[in-house]
Amino acid sequence: MSTSSTLFSKLNLAFATGGLAWTALQIYIIHSFGFDWYTAATDSVVSVVPLAAACWLIDNNLRYYQPGKGSYINLFIWCVVLAGVCTFTVRWALPMLVADSNYTGFLRQSLIIRLFTNFMAIGWMAMISLIWYVQQDQKENERRKTEAEQLARDAELYNLRQQLQPHFLFNSLNSINALIGFKPDEARKMIHQLSDFLRGTLKKDDQKQVPLKEELEHLNLYLDIEKVRFGHRLQTEISCDDKCSEAMLPPLLLQPIVENAIKFGLYDTTGEVTISIRAEVEDKYLVVVVQNPYDQQTARPRHGTGFGVSGIQRRLYLLFARNDLVETYQNDDIFTIMIKIPQA
Repeated sequence: MSTSSTLFSKLNLAFATGGLAWTALQIYIIHSFGFDWYTAATDSVVSVVPLAAACWLIDNNLRYYQPGKGSYINLFIWCVVLAGVCTFTVRWALPMLVADSNYTGFLRQSLIIRLFTNFMAIGWMAMISLIWYVQQDQKENERRKTEAEQLARDAELYNLRQQLQPHFLFNSLNSINALIGFKPDEARKMIHQLSDFLRGTLKKDDQKQVPLKEELEHLNLYLDIEKVRFGHRLQTEISCDDKCSEAMLPPLLLQPIVENAIKFGLYDTTGEVTISIRAEVEDKYLVVVVQNPYDQQTARPRHGTGFGVSGIQRRLYLLFARNDLVETYQNDDIFTIMIKIPQA
């Protein structure tokens, strides 16, 4: 049984209990005026049945229609009309069931009080139902809003993830094409590496974090492919102790960062370049630092399909709702990007 159904069942049980209590109280009050138990029970039952029907009607209407701020007067009028109908029903039905002149006189004298109590009971029912269904609508609207935001976030994450592939894939295919003619073995090796890399990429899910150890294994596939392209010019240093190897992070987070480091570290130089990747756990954060040489005089702005630092920042914001998880520095021709991943 759903939570909503359970709540409705409890609410109905509360209303039924209240109706029985109201019936018992009215029987006691009528009997205290000197009438026998039959007369008191008949009066109570005949009075409660139309009142219960009126309460059900007002509750059922408010379930599907909540009046606006300017329509509460209509709800008030409905409560008055229903209270009048209940009182008229009692005035018409009870004299036919109880043939007692003393009771008939008592009934006439109590009509104003009955009208008022009926109005109060129906009014309370209307107020409780209105508050209840307004709250239910608000919860439903919040749920739909949350689901819509989740779908939008997932769509944006998916779009960001798709930006990882084209630039790298085109470069890899161009390198394979260049190797086929004079290094077919290297070309075949690169095809297998590219296949393994893309297969691992397709299996990743942004909603499930992966251990750093697994992320580094996937990153090494990417680096192996890039080393075929750049040969001895690309050197890497990866430092990760056993303590942080099981730390969790979003999948495929490091590859675009390293791709960015390679792009700005190797594209405008002819010598060897070392990309440094260091990871450690500090104060419930997995801290990953990627460094590459960077010469501002020779490096040219590039506008391509690369993912870039801004894409990483956006992705981490969507996952953690924080804008302070990515920091960049430039010092002595070394460009550094530091990423902090909160650990549960």
